[in-house]
Amino acid sequence: MKRLLRLPSLLRLTLVFLIALVFQNCTEQKIKETTDETLNVTAYLRENKDYSMFLEILDITNYASFMNTYGTYTLFLPTNEAVKQYLTDVGASSLSEVPLKDLQNIAKLHILDQKVNTTAFTDGKIATPSLYGQFLITGAVNKNGVSSVTVNKSASIVTSNVEVGNGVIHVIDKVLRVADKTVAQTIEANPKLSLFTEVLKATGWYDKLNKPLSNSSDILSYLTVLAQTNDVFENTTWKNPSGVTIKLNTLANLKLRYSHLNNPLDPKDSLNLFVSYRVLPRLQYLADIAVSPALETKAPLEVITSRLEGDVILLNQEVFNGVLEKGAAIVKDLSDVTCSNGVLHYVDYNFSMKKRNPAPVYFDLCDQPEFRKLTSIFRTAIGGFKTLAKSEFSDITWDGTGSISYNKAATGTAITTGIAACWHTDVVEINNMRDGLIQNIAFKTPVIIKGKYKIWVSWRQQGTKLGFLKVFFDGVELPRQINLMESGNTTLDERVLESQGYKRYISPFTNRVNCRLVGTVDVTTTARHTITFQSQSSFSAATWLDIAEFRPIEMDQLWPKFAAGKDNLVTQ
Repeated sequence: MKRLLRLPSLLRLTLVFLIALVFQNCTEQKIKETTDETLNVTAYLRENKDYSMFLEILDITNYASFMNTYGTYTLFLPTNEAVKQYLTDVGASSLSEVPLKDLQNIAKLHILDQKVNTTAFTDGKIATPSLYGQFLITGAVNKNGVSSVTVNKSASIVTSNVEVGNGVIHVIDKVLRVADKTVAQTIEANPKLSLFTEVLKATGWYDKLNKPLSNSSDILSYLTVLAQTNDVFENTTWKNPSGVTIKLNTLANLKLRYSHLNNPLDPKDSLNLFVSYRVLPRLQYLADIAVSPALETKAPLEVITSRLEGDVILLNQEVFNGVLEKGAAIVKDLSDVTCSNGVLHYVDYNFSMKKRNPAPVYFDLCDQPEFRKLTSIFRTAIGGFKTLAKSEFSDITWDGTGSISYNKAATGTAITTGIAACWHTDVVEINNMRDGLIQNIAFKTPVIIKGKYKIWVSWRQQGTKLGFLKVFFDGVELPRQINLMESGNTTLDERVLESQGYKRYISPFTNRVNCRLVGTVDVTTTARHTITFQSQSSFSAATWLDIAEFRPIEMDQLWPKFAAGKDNLVTQ
C-alpha cells in the first residue's frame, strides 16, 4: 500500500480506473430486452382471474401459446359467467367433458386474425372472418335506455377495446356458438317458415340448401336465401282461373298459382323459379346487399335490384315509365342469420320476378344524387356551377385526382348558344381528361331491362384542345369513338345522318351539340350497368357530356327527341 502511495498521482489514478473497470465487467448487468411491456393475449388472461375459464379453453386446445405470439388479433372474450352458462346449455359440468373439437371451434370463432376496434364496427358483419371461417355480426341495441353493442345478436360487449401487446380484446357476456345448421335446416327449424320449407322440399331446393360445404374457405360455394314467413304468404292473394280470390297460404294454392308445368322439380317450372329467384350465389350479408345495385340469382339470367333508403334495403322497387313498382323490404332485425353453408334473410313482401320487354333509358349524366343535393342551382332558373371531388360521388368513379362539375345555364338563355342547347340546360363538366387527373371515368346507369340496345352519347361541342373518347359498356370497348371537337350536322337528311351513326337529338337543334352512335350491346341482365369514357389524348379544355341513351334496337332511334333548354321529350 505504501508503495502504491509513493507512485506519482497520475499513475495512481490510472490504476484505480483500471481496477474499477475490471469489477464492472465482472458484475451481471440487467438489460431491458424489450421496449414494450404490454402483455400479450394469453399473458393478459393469466393475470385476470375473471377470464380463467376461457384461458382453460385456450390451454386445452393448445391455442394459448398461439395467442401469446407476435401478431395482430382480435379476441371476443367471454367472462367466466358466460362460460359457465355455456356448460349448462350443453349439459356439461366442466370443460373437460366437452368434446375437444367443439372447444377448438369455439376458440377459433372468438378470434380474428386482424385487429378490429369498435370504431370499425358497422351494423352488420365484421369485414374480417373469424379463424373458424364464419363472419361475426355486430349491431347496436338499446335496453332500458342503455345502449350496447351485440355480437351475433346474442352476446353483448361489456368492455371494449382492451389493448394488449398483440391486438385488442372485447369482453362479452355470452359464449358465441358456431352455426352448425345448414340454410335448409335453419329454415326448417323456424315454425314461421313452415310453408317456405314445404315449397323448398316440393321444388328440390331443400336438398340443395342442405349440402354441407366441402371447403369453408370457398366463398363462392355459399348460398344466400331470401325467405318469406307464413304471414307474408297469408297476406298475398291471387285470383284463380275461376275468378275467385284466394290466399297463397298453402302449398296447393302456390302450386296452382306458380307451377305452370305441374312439375315443381323441373327447373323451368314457375314454382321452381319462384324459389331459385330467392336464392343468391355466394355469401351475402346485409352489408354486401346494401352496396350491390343488382343481385345475381339462381334463376337463369335473372337479377334482383337493390336500393338502400335510409337504413332499409328495398328489393325490386323501381320507377319504370313514371310508375312506382312496390318491392320488398328486407327485415333487418331478423336477417343476417349465419348458417354453416350460407346466410338467411327475411323479406316482408311476396316479390315477383320482373318480366319486362326492353325499354328505352335516357340517362342524363347530370342526374346524380350528389348534384341533386345542390338545390340552389340544380335545374333551377338561376343555374350555376359546382365542382365536387371523386370521394363525394356514389355512382361516378375515375382514375386520378381530378374533379368534375355540375354546369347549369340559367333558364331563358338563348337556345342557340352554350349549355342551353342541352337537355335540362345542364352538362357534366370534366376538366383535364388525361392520366393522373381524370381518366376512365365511369357512370353507373339506371336500371336497364335485358335486351339488345343501341347506345347513343351526346355532348356539347368545343372546337379546340379536346380529342377522341373511347366508350366502354360494362368494361367492353364499343366500336365507335367520339370526337368531342365535332359539331352537329344541320343540313343532311336525318335518316341519312342516322345511317352514318349521328343524329340531331335536341329540338330545336343547334350545331353546338352533337350525338354519336357508339355501339350496339346485348344487355343480359336487368340491372344497373356501367358506361365508361376514356380520353385518347391529354385534353386541356373542358369536356361537356349531356345524355347516354339506351334505345332498344327495334325502336325508332330519332324520336322522341329532347327539348332543348327544357325537361320534356318532343314527339314527332
